[in-house]
Amino acid sequence: MKFLLVLAVLVIAWLVWRSGRERDREDAPAAAPPAGGTPALPQDMVRCPVCAVHLPRPDALPGSSGRLYCCAEHRRDGGN
Repeated sequence: MKFLLVLAVLVIAWLVWRSGRERDREDAPAAAPPAGGTPALPQDMVRCPVCAVHLPRPDALPGSSGRLYCCAEHRRDGGN
């Protein structure tokens, strides 16, 4: 009888905990889509030849030899 009572208390506690989690999940706002309504397209990534950091191509600085660098200091150190 004692084990049955402990089992009943555990089952009730589990049900209360589970319903609380479901309620929290329902209250949480869904991930909002980006302002444009469609996700942004992936960008080409390039690697800096000096420090090996990958960065988006539009953020890279071109050197005189056509190589792309992450910053002006690395462009200068890269021999260009």
